[in-house]
Amino acid sequence: MVIVFVLVGVAALAVLGGLHWYAWRRLVRDTTAGPGVVRRVGTVVFVAGPLLMFGAVASERGGAPFWVQRVLAWPGFLWMALAIYLVLALVVGELVRPVVRRVAGRRAVSGGSAPAVVVGAGPRRGIRPRSGAESVGIQGAGVDAPSAAGGHPGTAPSVESAGAGRLPSVEQSARPLPSAEGSARPLSSAEGSSRRLFVSRVVGGAAAAAAVGTVGYGTYGVLRGPRVKRVTVPLAKLPRSAHGYRIAVVSDIHLGPVLGRGFAQKVVDTINSTQPDLIAVVGDLVDGSVKDLGPAAAPLARLRARHGAFFVTGNHEYFSGAEQWVREVRELGIHPLENARTEVAGFDLAGVNDVQGESEGQGPDFGKALGDRDASRACVLLAHQPVQIHEAVRYGVDLQLSGHTHGGQLWPGNFIAEAANPTLAGLERYGDTQLYVSRGAGAWGPPTRVGAPSDITVVELASREA
Repeated sequence: MVIVFVLVGVAALAVLGGLHWYAWRRLVRDTTAGPGVVRRVGTVVFVAGPLLMFGAVASERGGAPFWVQRVLAWPGFLWMALAIYLVLALVVGELVRPVVRRVAGRRAVSGGSAPAVVVGAGPRRGIRPRSGAESVGIQGAGVDAPSAAGGHPGTAPSVESAGAGRLPSVEQSARPLPSAEGSARPLSSAEGSSRRLFVSRVVGGAAAAAAVGTVGYGTYGVLRGPRVKRVTVPLAKLPRSAHGYRIAVVSDIHLGPVLGRGFAQKVVDTINSTQPDLIAVVGDLVDGSVKDLGPAAAPLARLRARHGAFFVTGNHEYFSGAEQWVREVRELGIHPLENARTEVAGFDLAGVNDVQGESEGQGPDFGKALGDRDASRACVLLAHQPVQIHEAVRYGVDLQLSGHTHGGQLWPGNFIAEAANPTLAGLERYGDTQLYVSRGAGAWGPPTRVGAPSDITVVELASREA
């Protein structure tokens, strides 16, 4: 098993190294005329970027001093996102490159210099070199000007003598030019190199601009804070008295070395602005210890809802110390539901631990949370991962609220996340149980989202009786 992990790790490093080499080649080597300052700087960037990326991940997972995590996180995680979109843009550029090359070739032909000498049509109009360079061109053909046509020194040969094969014409001795049909003349090595450099700079510059723009906009979307979504979910067993009950669902805030106290305050302000009846925090609140992130999580104490706020663990809590965070959120006034249930306004609210807790003997226990409940009452379950829906169906849950997927976070990561989860985002039905998956409020790794905007969802419960 250890050998398998080592081989997988080596293969992953080889792939990452190959992709970075490809990006360096297209963006640095191919866009520079030769060794120099620009190429050296570009090479340093493509070496330092992946090193910072690995350092950011390793420092967070390895529990390095928090100041080290913060120093490495921004450049390392942003490089992760930038590298993804640089490679994708360059791959698209490979399809565009032949078109740019063709257009550049046509412009070079249409803008080429006209012949230096024009041959007259009449017998009395000879070919007269207009400069010393052109005279050298004639002599270079191996002809003595005085003797080639039987004339005197300095007299140009006639058209007839040239046509008879005694003397190459200027057109014959010069480099081939475009024919009447418009075929391109052969390029010199210098011209070919110049054209390749031009094409590489156009394609590489466009790819870099597209990648930087995509990552920049995606990062702005995260830092400005999540937007509010509203979803109405009818529940067959919900009493009329609970019709219109509003649950603010927030998941995957991911407070850590990048998203800190200021971001937490934005989340709190956004939730409170919806004036919910209940707040459900469905896991992945933090990426770090209480010691490092306690101050960042402090604004959560200002969450306000008529029936309070409730919390279940996500997989990242078990990377950060789930027990200490359960105690911390309780001190912040949020009620942890550790495989537990409570009655709220005409329905049952239950919560189960995340499946990651199984590694610590604290995994989900549906029997403990739901086994002895009154099945005639509606039940809303908080469970971090959508894959827990199958157990929820077995226990007759009416609605499961989840997060975890981030909606894929970085396109095309949505295809991978969709393959690993029954529902990527939004509301779907599984038998008599409905599942709602939030894309989450924050981001893990790069503070960037592309094609998966962050959200806080207000789920409004609807009674069939109403």
